[in-house]
Amino acid sequence: MIVTTTNDLIGYRIVEHLGLVRGVTVRSRSVIGNIGGAVQSIFGGNITIYTKLAETARQEAYDLLVAHAREVGANAILAMRYDANEIMDGITEVLAYGTAVKVEAL
Repeated sequence: MIVTTTNDLIGYRIVEHLGLVRGVTVRSRSVIGNIGGAVQSIFGGNITIYTKLAETARQEAYDLLVAHAREVGANAILAMRYDANEIMDGITEVLAYGTAVKVEAL
């Protein structure tokens, strides 16, 4: 699966637009994770516990996006983006979305 943030794909021709595809995951921080994050925040810098949580959520949303694109018969995703929203305190939705297309090499 070719995934790009651009609206076109150099070296390929779009032969069919299949529409919007997305992958969404909802994650929460655990009590232990919050305690670890609080301890790390005392010392400043990168709070690795939350960085790992964010990266895991993005990867899961990305994987679900690619699976959705495969389900509709795509071999590429254009204009891929991420979005995140806090649903409630400590619970975050991460969305990966883009346009599913079929492409062929020029």
